[in-house]
Amino acid sequence: MNRIVVSGYYGSKNAGDEAMLAAMIEVLSDLDPQVNITVISADPEDTARRHGVHAVSWLSPGDIIGALRSADLLVSGGGSLLQNVTSGRSLYYYLGVIWLAERLGVPVMLYAQGIGPVCGGLARSLMRRIAGGVSLITVRDHGSFEEIGSLGITRPTVEVTADPVLAIHPVDLGIGRGILKRAKADGAKPVVGVSVREWRGWEHYKQAIAEAADRVAQELGARVVFFPMQVPEDVRTAETIAARMKTKATVLTDEFTTSELLSLVGNFDLLLAVRLHALIFAGVMGVPMVGVSYDPKIDRFLGSIGETAAGNLTDVTADAVMDKVRDKWAHRAEFRKKNAELLAKLRRLAARNAELALEFLEKQKKR
Repeated sequence: MNRIVVSGYYGSKNAGDEAMLAAMIEVLSDLDPQVNITVISADPEDTARRHGVHAVSWLSPGDIIGALRSADLLVSGGGSLLQNVTSGRSLYYYLGVIWLAERLGVPVMLYAQGIGPVCGGLARSLMRRIAGGVSLITVRDHGSFEEIGSLGITRPTVEVTADPVLAIHPVDLGIGRGILKRAKADGAKPVVGVSVREWRGWEHYKQAIAEAADRVAQELGARVVFFPMQVPEDVRTAETIAARMKTKATVLTDEFTTSELLSLVGNFDLLLAVRLHALIFAGVMGVPMVGVSYDPKIDRFLGSIGETAAGNLTDVTADAVMDKVRDKWAHRAEFRKKNAELLAKLRRLAARNAELALEFLEKQKKR
């Protein structure tokens, strides 16, 4: 039996990260039905219930050491764990878990990581010394590959794959229809989904998105539905933006599972999103998308499917958003076709992460 410990931003009610974990478990279990997975989590009970795996607390060094002592591999990822822009401290925590595994003689894989930006001499030095000692590295985009090179990490060989969520199976649309019906947001009108997040207390982008959402409702005759990827933070931001609108929008306030969110997004005719994994959900479900960037990971993902952002949170305008919306709306049939072709390739690359992990474990057993 292969025993894998997974380290990441899990158990914190972030739908994107929970989707990554669900996708990783799904693909690893498809390839190895006997795999034993333990997750380091901020909420072990929730993680165990939600994903059907064993979980230990991220604040319990004893439990983490115990899990690592019996592990064949530590998987660090997916997501943007190894960066210090959105958080100055989390980088050191995730590097600390990797360092601990290395000290215990446990092989480490950086799994579909979004690397960087890593700023500051100490942070970059620690990245070079600790991440340079792992056994396997896959990154989810070419920007992360370039960041690895800029850090001076020369081994092991880095493979560019794709975000783990892109390997997840599409789901039935009935669940999402039920969510919209309960919110009284169903009917004959087109539905445009909006996913937003709070960012550094800035207000400009909220006004721009509110104005764009009003124009979407008026020009497309659409119903605008805000949905949260992280509760309650995204709900508060959505309510703030909806309050600035002149037309009525629906703000969903519940916390949804990965399957519920995928199904919900699949019911949209178009998605406008700041959140990375809302955009990835749209890709999985074949929905035209317009992204607004706050982090290089947004631009990297959009670039991987031949898209560019409508702007970033520092300078986005309603006009720029609407230019993208109109283009997507006019060519949504072509987008769906192109998207299906690109996503088939990305889905294979996303599954490659799990294949490499299990291939490595098989080689270890033969030594």
